[in-house]
Amino acid sequence: MKFAICQELFVDWDWERQCRFIAETGYTGIEVAPFTLGQEPLSLPADQRRQMRDVATDCGLEVVGLHWLLAKTEGLHLTTADAAVRKRTAEYLMGLADLCADLGGDVMVFGSPPQRNLEEGVDHEQAMAHAAEIFTACMPHFADRGVTLCMEPLTTKETDFCNTCADAARLIEMVDHPNIALHQDVKAMLGEETPIPELIDRFSALTRHFHVNDSNLLGPGMGETDYHPIFDALQRSGYDGWVSVEVFDYSPGAEEIARQSLGYMRRILDDVQA
Repeated sequence: MKFAICQELFVDWDWERQCRFIAETGYTGIEVAPFTLGQEPLSLPADQRRQMRDVATDCGLEVVGLHWLLAKTEGLHLTTADAAVRKRTAEYLMGLADLCADLGGDVMVFGSPPQRNLEEGVDHEQAMAHAAEIFTACMPHFADRGVTLCMEPLTTKETDFCNTCADAARLIEMVDHPNIALHQDVKAMLGEETPIPELIDRFSALTRHFHVNDSNLLGPGMGETDYHPIFDALQRSGYDGWVSVEVFDYSPGAEEIARQSLGYMRRILDDVQA
């Protein structure tokens, strides 16, 4: 099991400082939110992409990939009835696949709840078809760049599209390509009726990436969720991908969140492996 952390937590830190601290804390991966790279992340020059990759490598980190793919963008949407917007969205995602690969990553997590919400007049079946169309158009380019797109189910508090692992699995089946997979997130799975260990077991063949957090929006070990059954289920399922900390409440401070989360995860992993 490999531990990473999502870097948007480190607000106003430069890239080198982020990488150095994350590595010194004990993580081996860093996951990037494109909006932290500027207003137009696709315009990031090739030499700057190489430099970021080299800095991470020099610190002993791997760039896991990207998440929050459409955050702080305009004119992009996954489930829209507007064919021109769907085309622009597919093109943007392919541009992000280039950015991801150039940074050294191979996973892109599609969350972005506002950019997937159902528009007026679009029902769920139409929305699924529109999303599948966009993802299908992207897949050849993703395959060329060695990047996997991971669909993230989110709770009904965040979005009205793709709220369960079963919803995401259906969309993945519609796209039917090796470069699309399932992303599981603890906070999101807490909103499902099925217990998290059962969801891990049931969808293990589809799962490519995993985020850890809690219902209080903080990191693992900072809320009420017991991670023993979660890590036990991941171990039993044979999951060998990244376990990446993603939080939404930054109030304890980036350093405290990073240290507490990793320390807790290491203790739980030791327990379930004993």
